[in-house]
Amino acid sequence: MSSSYIATGSEFAALCQSQMEILSRGLGAVWSAVYLTEELIESSPTKLIPFAIYPHSQDSPQQQLPPLRLPESLSRLKSQPRLITNSLLKNTTTQNVKTTQEKEAICSARKQLILPLAYQDVVLGLLVVGQKNNDWTQQELWQIEEIAKTLAIARFLDCSDRWNKKQLAQQQQLHRLEKDRLDNLLHQLRNPLTALRTFSKLLIKRLLPEDRNQSVAQSILRESDRLQELLIQFEEEIERQEQNHESLTLNATPVVLSTEENSSSSNFLLPSNTAKLELIEVQKILEPLLISAQAIAEEKGIEIISNIPQDLPLVTTNSKALTEVLNNLIDNAIKYTPQGGKVSIAIEKKQLDSKFKSLGIVIKDTGYGIPPEDQNHIFERHYRGVQAEGDIDGTGLGLAIAKELIEQIQGEIKLVSPNNFSQDSRFPGTTFIIWLPLSANS
Repeated sequence: MSSSYIATGSEFAALCQSQMEILSRGLGAVWSAVYLTEELIESSPTKLIPFAIYPHSQDSPQQQLPPLRLPESLSRLKSQPRLITNSLLKNTTTQNVKTTQEKEAICSARKQLILPLAYQDVVLGLLVVGQKNNDWTQQELWQIEEIAKTLAIARFLDCSDRWNKKQLAQQQQLHRLEKDRLDNLLHQLRNPLTALRTFSKLLIKRLLPEDRNQSVAQSILRESDRLQELLIQFEEEIERQEQNHESLTLNATPVVLSTEENSSSSNFLLPSNTAKLELIEVQKILEPLLISAQAIAEEKGIEIISNIPQDLPLVTTNSKALTEVLNNLIDNAIKYTPQGGKVSIAIEKKQLDSKFKSLGIVIKDTGYGIPPEDQNHIFERHYRGVQAEGDIDGTGLGLAIAKELIEQIQGEIKLVSPNNFSQDSRFPGTTFIIWLPLSANS
């Protein structure tokens, strides 16, 4: 058998060898050859290249058969991939035969078979079989056709395997590039983040306790600490994925929060791999968020109205997850409320039945509202609806993250729009309510 002229796997080459030996020893074929197609290129003629020849000479392992070019024949084979017994010789017909040499050529041609290696309407090559003495019987033709089908399937699998390996290599290369970019980004963020934390600590030391800017400096330090924590947990998530040979993705595996210590799921938005539900004072989570929101709202000319009682019952939740949810919702309320508008944060209680009570955190604004046609999709990742047509920047991730985390901490999120909070019909407003289960002793 000749060495390959085009890329193939060793398994396919070995199969060709065995099948062509069957043709020779079992069916009396004097010689056989397998031609394979090159990769198809639009508007270019398909070439057939000799891949395997049997038997081959010891002196000349690669028997000198010319490359086979049959673009028209291949077109017919694609539409009629059946057994065809035509000659490799061109322009040989039984009409107008004048010489003995021509008659001998035609006689020889009738004992040659050309079978397409066709699979799923794609011609992958040709099997050519020659016999000198006797005509092929129907049983022999059937067996040869089965061999052609076997080679066609094997060639298809061989091509698919090489294509898959190529795609995998490309994905691994992209993975390495993504990893390098993330490493560079995280490295470049560390220095300015460290500087920001240092400056905020210096401000806190230099400002008097009664100075109104003291709370602003503390908010800067708090948000800097939060950023640092997220970066650390993001790096841990990347390292975990690398160790488990997982695909690198910014969407970490969703965590299933529970009160059990042996939870093994992780999400870099949450504090650790063993994040669990605990008893929390809602006002302690809301107070620092309201300080930051107040500063942002003042800059935009928006009034913040808060009504947070100090004697609230404890809720069962996760502090980091709830902080992320409330931060997203308050940020959205300010972002989508025009100058001169209002954002309200209040608390409600709900008695569902005699055994279960909920506490609701209500975030209400006098903003642009959410149209009815968008409300069924507003919690989908990257969905922005009508807001995507405006000039307010956004990614469409805040509400999706909020809903995912709220469900994980066994809470519930409700949307109301319009909310009739504004007296101006141009701004129907939006209300989000976060319902959290109260502790059993509340």
